[in-house]
Amino acid sequence: MNKNVKISFIGGIGEIGKNMTAFECGDDIIVVDAGLGFPDDTMPGVDMVVCDISYLIKNKSKIRGYIFTHGHEDHIGGVVHALRDAPADVYGSRFTLGLIESKLRENPGIKVRAVAVKARSAVKIGVEFVVEFVNVNHSIPGSFALAIRTPAGIIFHTGDFKIDLTPLDNNPIDLTRIAEIGRQGVALLLCESTNIEHSGFSMSETTISEHMDELFARYKDKRIFVSAFSSHVHRIQQMIDLAVKYKRKIAFAGRSMLKVSDIAIRLGEMKALPANIIEIEKVGSYKPEEVLVILTGSQGEPRSALQRMASGEFPKINLGPTDAVVFSAYPIPGNEEAVNSVINNLIFRGVSVIYESQYAVHVSGHACEEEIKLIHALVKPRYFIPVHGEYKMLKKHLQLAEGLGMNKRNMFMAELGDCFELSPTVLKKVGQIASGARLVDGLGYGDIDSSVLRDRLALADDGICVVGVVIDGRGEVLGQPQIVPRGLVYGNEIEKIIKEGKEVISGIVSKAGADIDELRNELRKGLQNYFQKALGRRPIIVSIIQKV
Repeated sequence: MNKNVKISFIGGIGEIGKNMTAFECGDDIIVVDAGLGFPDDTMPGVDMVVCDISYLIKNKSKIRGYIFTHGHEDHIGGVVHALRDAPADVYGSRFTLGLIESKLRENPGIKVRAVAVKARSAVKIGVEFVVEFVNVNHSIPGSFALAIRTPAGIIFHTGDFKIDLTPLDNNPIDLTRIAEIGRQGVALLLCESTNIEHSGFSMSETTISEHMDELFARYKDKRIFVSAFSSHVHRIQQMIDLAVKYKRKIAFAGRSMLKVSDIAIRLGEMKALPANIIEIEKVGSYKPEEVLVILTGSQGEPRSALQRMASGEFPKINLGPTDAVVFSAYPIPGNEEAVNSVINNLIFRGVSVIYESQYAVHVSGHACEEEIKLIHALVKPRYFIPVHGEYKMLKKHLQLAEGLGMNKRNMFMAELGDCFELSPTVLKKVGQIASGARLVDGLGYGDIDSSVLRDRLALADDGICVVGVVIDGRGEVLGQPQIVPRGLVYGNEIEKIIKEGKEVISGIVSKAGADIDELRNELRKGLQNYFQKALGRRPIIVSIIQKV
């Protein structure tokens, strides 16, 4: 039997998010990560974006397990959708599995076996794969790189990582083990590229405490709010420790913040005495200097806790001059406008606002250029494919590897859907599988080119016009046609538009005759042409035609 390994990039290439890679050997498939992407402005109403897993569904009898490098949404957010259609065992750290299991509890029809693993443990999955889990530092506990041992050689997958020699949990990246694996001979390196454009080294997470301590002292008479990613457990732990130091009670706000903090405390990844935690509804019962609120909303997300507070829509919390808000996160590219809107609303209310560009209140969880160079030097791979990044990042990563002396013929730029085959002697591209995105929209799925999305965008841009017409058997209008525009015309013009629109409808009906399908088509074309000339817009036309 062919013992070569097929590597299929289902997501996470040329993009930030939707991380998912399949490894196939013989009759076994293992899948690393099952992440989501966040909808952009072209996807109104869409809840999330997940990978097109039609290849996995077609081969679901071969899938032996899903292996998760860590618990961020861009790596586990699509797990429910993957397991629903192509179930298999799941592997990850206790904390990662805790986050996954909370998702599965909301979908009780999905039953899979969860296997918690520890750093330096190796698990045989199927017949052909042995996966070793290597501790790395990242902005969430329980993060692993993977050494995947196959008949074609070792594949080293870094996951998301940084090199932090003084992490908050005193558990630094296992460079010793990475070097040992490198000396054993690594056939292929898959290395993340998120911060490849940043020179030097990333800062240690522990540097945040010093800067935040200064802010707690500066705003000692104010109520302090710290907004961070709910998954950044070590950041939240530092805030909890400072709250204890400054004798402040702690309140959590935001659905994901409450859920993740509960899981982290239960699993021992976060330490907080119950006596120090209060419900958000009771914050108003304390003096400003007695309270710290840790909440979601650092990205300006609509309806997040901080966004509602900034808009004056959060029950029992009214922000003002006695409050200070710290944004302890970088804005994700594309979120800058939403974040600035929240900051402006807070400043308008008299709140003291602190964000990263003013003060060092955030450090990245991703490796910068020098850290990535060190991983290449330790792993010493025969072949290399950069992952986890936009194409400009992947290209920069290839240039870095070439600068370190790697042969250009042994490096590959992958695209979504690309498949490569690794043998003991060569790595080559061998084709493509179906790839792309599935849009999770309520309880259903859609495609990027869906007519539903096109209609929603048209509604947002040009509005809608509902037309009601009653005709007799000869196709003549009975009574007055009705026309109801929405999102199309301003109040001072509506009477004129309705009057002229009715005249257009009557003219169309008199020419179209009694065929309802033909009449509906002519109404759509005729009214869109009228609105284009009168308003410069082409709204969606919905016609209700009754024949008597």
